[in-house]
Amino acid sequence: MGSAAWHARIACGDEVGAGFLVTGRRVLTCAHVVRCRDRAAVTVTFPHARELGELSATVVRHGGWAGEVTDPGDMAVLELDVADDLPLAPARFAPPDTVYTEPYPRLVAYGFPLGYDEGTLAEYQAVSGQLIAGEWLELVAWHGHGQPIVEGFSGAAVTLPDGRVAGMVTAALGTSPDVRKGRMLPLDVLARYWPELGELVPAPGLDDDVRQRLYALLRRATAEGGGRCDPNRLYVDAVGPFGPPLPAGGFPSLWHAAGYVRWEVPDPDAARRFTGRLGELLDGGTALRTPTVLHAAAPQAPPAFPAAPAPAPQVFLPAPDAPAWSPVVVEIDHSGAGPDQVTVEVSAYRDGRRRPVGARRLPRTGVRAYVQNRIDEAVAHLAPDADELVAFVLPREWLNEAVAQWECGADDSTPLGCAYPLVVTDRARHHSGRLRHQLRKKWQKLDTGGGAEVHRVECGTRERPPSLRKRLWDGDAGLAGFAAPPTVARRHFEVGLNVPVPILLWPRTGTPCAVHEDAPCPDTARPDAPCPGTVFLDQLGAAVAGVPPAELPRHVLSLRLTAEAAEEPGGHWASDLQLLWDDPRCFPETTASLHSPVA
Repeated sequence: MGSAAWHARIACGDEVGAGFLVTGRRVLTCAHVVRCRDRAAVTVTFPHARELGELSATVVRHGGWAGEVTDPGDMAVLELDVADDLPLAPARFAPPDTVYTEPYPRLVAYGFPLGYDEGTLAEYQAVSGQLIAGEWLELVAWHGHGQPIVEGFSGAAVTLPDGRVAGMVTAALGTSPDVRKGRMLPLDVLARYWPELGELVPAPGLDDDVRQRLYALLRRATAEGGGRCDPNRLYVDAVGPFGPPLPAGGFPSLWHAAGYVRWEVPDPDAARRFTGRLGELLDGGTALRTPTVLHAAAPQAPPAFPAAPAPAPQVFLPAPDAPAWSPVVVEIDHSGAGPDQVTVEVSAYRDGRRRPVGARRLPRTGVRAYVQNRIDEAVAHLAPDADELVAFVLPREWLNEAVAQWECGADDSTPLGCAYPLVVTDRARHHSGRLRHQLRKKWQKLDTGGGAEVHRVECGTRERPPSLRKRLWDGDAGLAGFAAPPTVARRHFEVGLNVPVPILLWPRTGTPCAVHEDAPCPDTARPDAPCPGTVFLDQLGAAVAGVPPAELPRHVLSLRLTAEAAEEPGGHWASDLQLLWDDPRCFPETTASLHSPVA
């Protein structure tokens, strides 16, 4: 302790407390120590280095403490107003769990109570590893006598016998002869409020070089703006399918996600995976797709000590012909509870497996808001480098629903179809074993060629449905374009759904010359006007020529963005374009409903 020149005395108006130097210019203390009234200056002195004199400081980080003793976030980071780093070695840190590892060690705090401007010591130990309100560890006096924790100890480093810091004193709980207790913020909680502190704190199972690389990457990501480094998706990728779920609301930054992985996830490999993925993304490459390791059963919570060796893992590799898309699936079905009631299930597919996000029975009017609230949450479950695809699996009478026009959320008016590659598919054929098998074979052929030919179903066609069925089969159709929506050409549209044509496109709104099935064309009211349905098919054919079928969702996203940006709203031919895109390889397993339809 004699060489610990990093202990600091903090003064702010009438308030006096302690602190400790953590870098060449930064000091950690309690927020309530620097709650200066009348904007009084914050000054810092180092009793073991009096030659430095009294230094002024500025609060550069605040834990959000609201003013009461029991309010969380009672920490602040001070920046010393000096030109160069101080000629003092900063504090060294211990792994957070050393405070409550049996036998509990003696802890020492260096504080500045009234009458002790040079400082004095108090000896304590932790009561338990149990956090109080998820925030504090309780301390109890090492002996029944000696210096109690009183005013002036707030912000003091709690040190082990070897001088390493294990936490920070925040409050006294009693100063009577019978009650000598206090509270401290452990290092992992301090890092929750100041994530940069995590770089200085070791943790069991995480090598120093990995820790240093992680925080170097975090600084780099901050400097570069983050790029594709979504903190929620990186977290889910790092913890694996059976790790702790994504916290409600997700993470505001990569720093917070990294801290959560380090301090809240018991698997030390999660931090290594997080570091590796982050590095790959920042280097501009595609993150490595490691096999997903699945155990026979996922424990509800990680045990402190395993009772028996874990079962041998099974390794599932992605199917060799699996497409690059990672779907977020919104499946809607009739609930059986009434004509207006439907069940909505939202899931994310990752590593060939379906991850449920939420399911609920709703009236039809409540579907849009529920989906808006769940899609972002589902996207967070995808791999960091995944190409997301939003797929609506709809009852047949919903296929013309304007889901691409639904807004992303209450605070984001961007249409979903302009934020994600978005497709629809028919629920009946999505669950048809025959059609799934036939569609897989069709995609094997489509993957070997270039763009798919548009098999046109003209506006007001007089072609009989059986003839259309034979034409699509004989032509080995991969893409069918309809000049009118399903409500207009119902029987022809059903043929397209029941034949293994992977891709159907149509204008969601009707056309003047095709107000009902088998209507004459062109428009008799304007004999010289071109048929809107024919114009649509001509434009469609030109737009998709040469585009690989597997890339059509991304291409249609581009078309929707172009239509949305057009000067005349709704005037672009693709403004109401609906894409049914059905690749069973994106959905390798069909699971039962998450809820009973009448629950």
